[in-house]
Amino acid sequence: MVQLTASYEGDLHCTVTHGPSGQTLATDAPVDNQGRGETFSPTDLCASALATCVATIMGIKARSLGLDLKGMTLTVEKHMSSNSPRRIAALPLTIDVPTPTTPEQRAALERAAYGCPVHNSLHPDIEKPITFTWQD
Repeated sequence: MVQLTASYEGDLHCTVTHGPSGQTLATDAPVDNQGRGETFSPTDLCASALATCVATIMGIKARSLGLDLKGMTLTVEKHMSSNSPRRIAALPLTIDVPTPTTPEQRAALERAAYGCPVHNSLHPDIEKPITFTWQD
């Protein structure tokens, strides 16, 4: 169990503290939802969680395969619904893997990506396709 503590700072800004480390991060409402968009919005953090979780789980699998994925980049696009209720509608993710891999290693890394806890925790109505680009 990890405890996170959120504090509402006013004017649609929040600060979250990670209990174990004491690290903090700030959020702001996006411009299209009455905020100033000065930093990550809560839904931006959700999209970020997907990308970083996939990267972490792939990194764990890569270790067991004797691979180093350093330099891998993940790009997630956050698409909000155009109707009510306001929600995340899609989080397409593109992963560029610079590490040479065999077809078997690629398959294992792709399975790991789809097994990410965040990917599996998001509501099934959220589209979350993953596109992989592999070095030849």
